[in-house]
Amino acid sequence: MKKKSFPLRIDPKLYDSLERWAADEFRSVNSQIEYILHNAVAKAGRISLPPPPTDESSEKKRQKA
Repeated sequence: MKKKSFPLRIDPKLYDSLERWAADEFRSVNSQIEYILHNAVAKAGRISLPPPPTDESSEKKRQKA
């Protein structure tokens, strides 16, 4: 699936928090932001999207933990 690219300006402290959160869940910051946005949009009932993609290696790491 082709993804839309766009620049994002974000507070450095918020980015640092996202970076730590992403690392805790074995995701890139970009994937973490997409995951958060997907869940927020779905929770708000704004759009029906397929679940966000998961990286199989990340899933295996989480299962081992």
